[in-house]
Amino acid sequence: MAMCTGCLFIITAPSGTGKTSLVSALLENDPELRLSISYTSRPPREGEEEGRDYHFVSRERFEKMQISGDFLESAEVYGNWYGTSQRWISETMQSGQDIVLEIDCQGAAQVRKFFPQSVGIFVLPPSASALEERLLARNKDTADVIRRRLKAVREEVSHINEFDYVIINSILEDAIHDLICVVRAERLKRARQLQLQKNQVLISQLTSF
Repeated sequence: MAMCTGCLFIITAPSGTGKTSLVSALLENDPELRLSISYTSRPPREGEEEGRDYHFVSRERFEKMQISGDFLESAEVYGNWYGTSQRWISETMQSGQDIVLEIDCQGAAQVRKFFPQSVGIFVLPPSASALEERLLARNKDTADVIRRRLKAVREEVSHINEFDYVIINSILEDAIHDLICVVRAERLKRARQLQLQKNQVLISQLTSF
């Protein structure tokens, strides 16, 4: 059987939209998906674990990795650096594994330069007021950081036309279902199905009557 290259799903959303909850539910529903774990120079927040949420490294080590070309993309967000391992993404996709990459608009644009076949999914909140309420309710950031996050929303949403799908996270269960449907639909596309040798054989059989 020929090896089928994995799909790369890029999921982007303004902070507080519920992107992390959606991704967690998607991974729980679909064991065939692998989550790309980013590197970051910021310290862990309460409840975060090394290797599960991020690879936490010092700013000095992060900069050395940048210079060595280890990152597919990297960006500074609110004073902290984040980066995606180029080697891990390439090797995992070549093995036929599908990947979910949770990333901001700036990073998504960089990734698409290397993987133009990637599938972009943009998640929106149901309203501006709901977004502000969610940021305040999660109690993770200072008031100044929240103000900066809200100010950045206009810039982030201006990139929405660069994505293939848009999901509005009004009711979490509905948004999870929509996200699952996107993944399944992409796997059923003709080009991907025909990459698989077994499907090539099937087509040959059905056209040889």
